[in-house]
Amino acid sequence: MKIVNPIRPPRILLPKDGIDMNSFAVIACDQFTSQREYWDDLKTKIGDKPSTFHMIFPEAYLTVVNEKEYINEINHRIRTYLKEQVLTDVGDCFILVERETPHTKRRLGLVISVDLEAYSYQKGIKALIRATEATIVERIPPRLKIRENAPVELTHTLFLFDDPKKSIIEKLYEKRAEMPLMYDFDLNQNGGHLRGYQVKDTQRVIDAFTELTEENGNGLMFVVGDGNHSLATAKAHWDRIKGDLTPEEREAHPARFALVEAINLYDKGLEFEPIHRVVFNVQNDFVVGLRKAVQGSYKTHIYSIEVGEVPLLIPSNAPMAYRLIQDYIDNYLKNNPGVSVDYIHDLNHTHEVADKHPGSIAIAMPSLTKGDLFDYIASGDVLPRKTFSMGHAIEKRYYLECKRIK
Repeated sequence: MKIVNPIRPPRILLPKDGIDMNSFAVIACDQFTSQREYWDDLKTKIGDKPSTFHMIFPEAYLTVVNEKEYINEINHRIRTYLKEQVLTDVGDCFILVERETPHTKRRLGLVISVDLEAYSYQKGIKALIRATEATIVERIPPRLKIRENAPVELTHTLFLFDDPKKSIIEKLYEKRAEMPLMYDFDLNQNGGHLRGYQVKDTQRVIDAFTELTEENGNGLMFVVGDGNHSLATAKAHWDRIKGDLTPEEREAHPARFALVEAINLYDKGLEFEPIHRVVFNVQNDFVVGLRKAVQGSYKTHIYSIEVGEVPLLIPSNAPMAYRLIQDYIDNYLKNNPGVSVDYIHDLNHTHEVADKHPGSIAIAMPSLTKGDLFDYIASGDVLPRKTFSMGHAIEKRYYLECKRIK
């Protein structure tokens, strides 16, 4: 099967020499959403130093700040960073990323850009780049407000590709001594360590991804492991503006190409972690109905500050368990105004959130295995939303590389 490769070498922007990199890079905006103290502590540590903290909208702040003013300040900061050359152009290239965390010794990734015309989150669409989980279209408009006037994009989107022979990123890593070292520093908030190497021979890498995809033969080059709603927002933004462009302008417009980090599904530092649920302000009927909706043989538990841990039996098939639990939660929310849900990484954090909110129920979710992921998505289906996490919360991508979209 002959494919048209959607990968492009992005024109990368990185902080200029002398910038405090430990302050500049911060974790993905959709982490620690129920732990605002994480972001408050980070804000205090960074102060007014140049930082991606000032370029993003942490979801923990969505309900506690003036949205319009916050977004205006984000775009003002970005324009200032460009004007004062806080962000400097390092040219068209890929960045080979080496990430160490407290949980894993090493995870490798490759920062690239991809053609959004090759991506779809619609169920059943046979695109080269597909979502792994259901996309909630209602989550796109608030994110679009941030993107529509932003001159650059940052990324916390992580792609997965199916390379059991480890023929691309791992081969690049073997030759890292021949590449310029772009950064090498400790991440804040116990995020580990980050190194980045500049890959200038981009065509060789693009050709390798073409060969791999044709060899796999399932019509998939990438699936979205993290940041699907951010990528869906980039797609919506591109679809909105492209109608006003000439065919020639569409071919090269920077908003057509989204910045992402690609990771081999078989990277030894990549583990799938479950994403747990905490449902707030529930009544006694919640647990009774949940048990009826998700009967099975796999033992997990629910937790509340009032009762502690209580066993819960769910289906042994993880995707089915997620679908049944999520469907039940969604229906309960529709019928019970004032009830809400949050999605938490790491079980200890899940229990901590439930402890802070009497009347809430935490549901400990199962882990998804890697083996069947690409075949499942290639079949045209998608997993229920928030089915798996690529590592623990602290292992999520930190914003660093930027790319113009205007």
